[in-house]
Amino acid sequence: MIKNCIQLNELAEKIRTKRDKYKGKTIAICNGTGCKALGATKITRLIRDEIKKHNLDVDVVNVLTTGCHGFCERGPLIVIRPEGIFYQKIKPVDVPEIITETIIKDKIIDRLIYENPETKEKVIKEHDVPFYNKQMRLIFEPNEHIDPTKIDDYIGIGGYSALAKALTMEPEAIIKEILKAGLRGRGGGGYPTGIKWKFCRGARNDLKYVICNADEGDPGAYMDRSISEGNPHSVIEGMIIGAYAIGAHKGYIYVRQEYPLAVENYGLAIKFAKEYGILGRNIFESGFDFEIEISRGGGAFVAGESSALFASIEGRAAIPRPKHIHATEKGLWDRPTVLNNVETWANVPFIINRGADWYMSIGTEKSKGTKIFSLVGKVNNTGLVEVPMGITLREVIFDIGGGIIGGKKFKGVQTGGPSGGVLPENLLDLPVDFDTLTEAGSMMGSGGMIVFDEDNCMVDIAKYFTKFLMEESCGRCTPCREGLVQMYDILCQITDGKGREEHLEMIQELAWGIANTSLCQLGKSAPNPVLSTLKYFKEEYETHIRDKKCPAGVCKALIEYIIDSEKCIGCTLCAKRCPVNAISGEKKTPHEIDPEICIKCGICYEVCPVKAIERK
Repeated sequence: MIKNCIQLNELAEKIRTKRDKYKGKTIAICNGTGCKALGATKITRLIRDEIKKHNLDVDVVNVLTTGCHGFCERGPLIVIRPEGIFYQKIKPVDVPEIITETIIKDKIIDRLIYENPETKEKVIKEHDVPFYNKQMRLIFEPNEHIDPTKIDDYIGIGGYSALAKALTMEPEAIIKEILKAGLRGRGGGGYPTGIKWKFCRGARNDLKYVICNADEGDPGAYMDRSISEGNPHSVIEGMIIGAYAIGAHKGYIYVRQEYPLAVENYGLAIKFAKEYGILGRNIFESGFDFEIEISRGGGAFVAGESSALFASIEGRAAIPRPKHIHATEKGLWDRPTVLNNVETWANVPFIINRGADWYMSIGTEKSKGTKIFSLVGKVNNTGLVEVPMGITLREVIFDIGGGIIGGKKFKGVQTGGPSGGVLPENLLDLPVDFDTLTEAGSMMGSGGMIVFDEDNCMVDIAKYFTKFLMEESCGRCTPCREGLVQMYDILCQITDGKGREEHLEMIQELAWGIANTSLCQLGKSAPNPVLSTLKYFKEEYETHIRDKKCPAGVCKALIEYIIDSEKCIGCTLCAKRCPVNAISGEKKTPHEIDPEICIKCGICYEVCPVKAIERK
């Protein structure tokens, strides 16, 4: 039990002294969900077994199981400190050699270090890897240095010192600092956090709540999951500070059912925080009481919307309500409530400890600090990247992301999740911040960033996200419930070769109607994929409608496979691989495809060794 700030500082100093005196090596093993899926749990066990086999005690080597390191495409990952050796794509067979060669003999295993796919240059140290060296990892950095299940690890890196400082401040002073820092919500619209706190502080009600929204439903996005798994105490510390500032004594972490490791680590963090006196009654002898409870969501995308989230915690269906009354007046159980997402709460301790002036020095005029993005799609280096606001899309995709897979041509990038917009190549030098992305027809959202290349069809992309949002609509309001169905139907007609000229005007009017009349933000932002692709890739829609062709060769109804008889060598490979026997021909003679039988799967196109099959 830590009774006061003095005891917290004493414990932190004791932990740091022990760490600084340590002369051995530390193997930091990523045990986030991504690396676990690739076998990190087994690799961790094998490393411990090898250490035991060689009788290496803790003074020689220490094993640290951490959260996500970010470079998910290269997992499982380990970093060996103090040298900072970065090993990637570890397999169980590599473990004995890691111990005998690197740990015992200080030798580098060449096949396990990173090789730049373009320059073929090999990189030994993590901070020299291109994926990492242009990032600014503030929120995400501790993930690699702590075991998320051990509260002492968090305290040792300065954890809960911001809380100790905040409890000596007036609540109004905390809010003023958050306001001055310019912190904006990282979960969607970028609403100023300090203003939200100020309104809730001023609400006339003795019972108030703070909530962490960890219901991350965007396809391909997992920033909040990785913070929740790798550094849950940073979120809890931010929540306690926020609760003290607004006068709340109860908090909830709303986390989706699909994040079992995040739920487990939040549960452990809350348990240990209570044991240490960081949660509960009279925290650090300040007279402030605060409790946190975990609420598990069912995985509905709409539950990420604030009022739907409140309904879910209350035990009702996650259905949004009209927003004429703000949550800071009537939120959870009609009480004043502050709702912020995982990344927003994790920023709060940094601002309190380092000050608003320091935080304001990062980012742009109206978008301060860093932002974590989930960089996925047709890009070489996929994973989680944390960058200062104002960095360009080009820097993220080509410098950090390593460019497009296979050297293909970049086509577009969608930011902001399924409700975001797709931006074209001529906007690659656009700075990434809240307002600039919105002005361009997209949005920051929670931080999803999906990269497309020349083989992606923009009409098909718009159709995919419209279908997702249509299925995730709660169905309460007519514009969203019916409008998205009609929009999806028109997109299907276009991709099926049944598009008409008037469809372009119809779908645009429909999109604007849905955006301007829907009840909640899901419906209001749902047309973004359609509107942005119409704005920047209208020629693709026109080609689908007028020429009945899909330039990217994606929409099956609009493509045709033909064998060039002059190129075909009669190897029979296409015929053997065709799943419906649509290809005929004798060995060493040109083959033919029967269009009546062909299902346009594209297997023949992919396997032809002489590129004799054309896709039209």
